[in-house]
Amino acid sequence: MGHGAPTRRTVLTAAVAAAALTASLAAGCTRQGPSDDGRAPHGSATPDERRSAGTGSVLAVKIDNVAAARPQTGLDSADVVYAEQVEGGLSRLMAVYATTLPEVVGPVRSARESDLELLRQFDRPTLAFSGAQRKLLPLIDGAPLRPRTPDTASGAYYRGGDKPAPHNLYLRPARLMSGAPGRAALTTGFRYGPAPSGGTVTATRTVRYPVARFTFTWSAARQRWLVSMDGTPARTTSGARVAAATVVVQHVRVRTSAYHDVLGNPTPYTETVGTGKAEVLRDGRSYEAVWNRRTATDGTAFTAADGSPLPFATGQVWVVFAKA
Repeated sequence: MGHGAPTRRTVLTAAVAAAALTASLAAGCTRQGPSDDGRAPHGSATPDERRSAGTGSVLAVKIDNVAAARPQTGLDSADVVYAEQVEGGLSRLMAVYATTLPEVVGPVRSARESDLELLRQFDRPTLAFSGAQRKLLPLIDGAPLRPRTPDTASGAYYRGGDKPAPHNLYLRPARLMSGAPGRAALTTGFRYGPAPSGGTVTATRTVRYPVARFTFTWSAARQRWLVSMDGTPARTTSGARVAAATVVVQHVRVRTSAYHDVLGNPTPYTETVGTGKAEVLRDGRSYEAVWNRRTATDGTAFTAADGSPLPFATGQVWVVFAKA
């Protein structure tokens, strides 16, 4: 073959290079960074694309929420707090940290199967929890997250003397992560911005589980929803009143999972992928909304009745999963 004709290897090399360039450009078009409308990156960007874009990893901590576990520590520093129903009709919290890592968080308790679906919206989050049912551990180990328990990160946990076990396990986040990843890691799909028009003036809203309840009372002085749990004002060990800028009551399907506790109570599975009704509380008003999360790797979009995005107030967000 003459020197002027391309060899087969040359043609193949050029084809591979062109394909790589095309893939790179396509990935660049779908990758999302912080936007100018107050949104965290979410939507069509996959976890791999968010990782390529340099988005850090949030810290998610499972927090005990029975009376013996209160007051909690570090809850007021969370960017998002999820409240879910667990066995026996009780409640448990998952606090997500991105902009601030408090010195201590707790009490830390066990994980549930539905946590894995909820956390898929983040890029390999660090999940701090006390443990899980033996049959669930392989699922947690195989999930795209960084599980950290006292068995795998003993130096990050300690038992406090303020409460009886098992309600006295605390986490030092700085021993798990070098620093807060920043707001861009909050790939929740939430939008933030000025309050929309309309809504209903609302002074208080209560969400009830079989043997637990959350009440949010609007404080005009603080411009926050003051949180009460089981009828008692929620405070941290520092004395700070727990307060949210935005409260979401998200109506979801809650079904029975394949797991149960030591007493035989079935573990509820909270489905967070799909669509349904919601209520968004902000600025002393309640707004009817529709939530939509297409896949587990997507964030959750909240829209008003007319289909327009429903923005949240800047500050801590509480999402309470209520049975549809």
